[in-house]
Amino acid sequence: MTLFRSLKSRNFKLFFYGQSISLVGTWMQKTAVSWLVYQLTGSALLLGVVGFVSLIPSLFLSPYAGSLVDRHNRYHILVLTQIASMVQAGALAGIIFFGYYNILLIIALSLIQGIINAFDMTCRQSLMVEMVDHKEDLPNAIALNSTMVNFARIAGPAVAGIILSTFGTDFCFILNFLSYIPVLICLFMMRLKVIVMEKSEKSIWTELEEGFKYVSGDKNLSSMLIMIGVSSLFVIPFNTLMPIFAKDIFSGDARTFSWFESAAGLGSIISAVYLANLKNNNGLMKMVAIAGGILGGSLLFLAYAPQLPVALFFMTLTGVGMMGQTSAINTYIQTHSVPEMRGRAISYYVMAYQGILPIGSLLIGWLANVMGPRPAIFMEGLIGIASTIAFVIYRSKSAHRKTVSV
Repeated sequence: MTLFRSLKSRNFKLFFYGQSISLVGTWMQKTAVSWLVYQLTGSALLLGVVGFVSLIPSLFLSPYAGSLVDRHNRYHILVLTQIASMVQAGALAGIIFFGYYNILLIIALSLIQGIINAFDMTCRQSLMVEMVDHKEDLPNAIALNSTMVNFARIAGPAVAGIILSTFGTDFCFILNFLSYIPVLICLFMMRLKVIVMEKSEKSIWTELEEGFKYVSGDKNLSSMLIMIGVSSLFVIPFNTLMPIFAKDIFSGDARTFSWFESAAGLGSIISAVYLANLKNNNGLMKMVAIAGGILGGSLLFLAYAPQLPVALFFMTLTGVGMMGQTSAINTYIQTHSVPEMRGRAISYYVMAYQGILPIGSLLIGWLANVMGPRPAIFMEGLIGIASTIAFVIYRSKSAHRKTVSV
């Protein structure tokens, strides 16, 4: 079956199964942290701060992580990041279980997780090509990985909503800690043909410079990175305000908030399944533009949705657009980067996506305090539409220049 063809690769199948369990726990924890912070503080700004500290390390550390991954054994780095994530989850579970609701400590642990993620995400993405037995299955593996992530985005918040209202926040954190056990078991069962990395005589700073020159010198790669960077700063952070929509605008509870996260996850799965069924990557540029339009347009309607079902419908569409855009750009970078630069090229994607998101989280938190949550979301939708139009115009001019030069 075309949709699941990359699962024929044993290593990727093990990775897929292990991560499927762990990511549900991760989204449970993410939902519980957001709800807990807003419940304790009632502050949109502090919601933005938590999002900021959990992602800002990617902005500064991702290029360094890319060079590190290109110089060392990716598999060993991935094992270490998963163990570190398990320890962080255990620490968070411990303080909540014993009732130590200290917002500063929660923020500090979120920062630690962000540091771990800067290395983990870069390593995980660059290792994907070594998990599949046939290179032509790589785009399918990337799309399936995205499907898995977004299935967890549905299941995690949905389960979290039930657990939060039935058992309390501590259960969410404990279950996330336990979810790392199957991940580590699957990683240890892998039989990867680990490439022996030659020790580079260049300094890591020289390699950082080489990576920047490579991505900035390729107009297709750089335009994709700029597009995801703009979205991460001005569009995608709309998620930060969903606890406010759930609790204040639609008078809901933790379960209502989980519906918003699950709706976005459902839309993301629809988009990821579509990408997984593609037989080639010829339409990725077009996919980026279409998905950007869907994301921006759906935010315009979400901002002033009159009833909860209408809001959830447009939240689903935001998931379609967001997943389509980010996954298409990710696939393009992985499949068009030369092998010796793949880790560094991916690290710039992580930096532009994960690293810029926290700045956007702070920005929309501040904007919501100044003008209200609905106008803030509407503003992000307008920027999403404008950036998509700019991307299409740039790509059209670039294609025209190539035609004229030929």
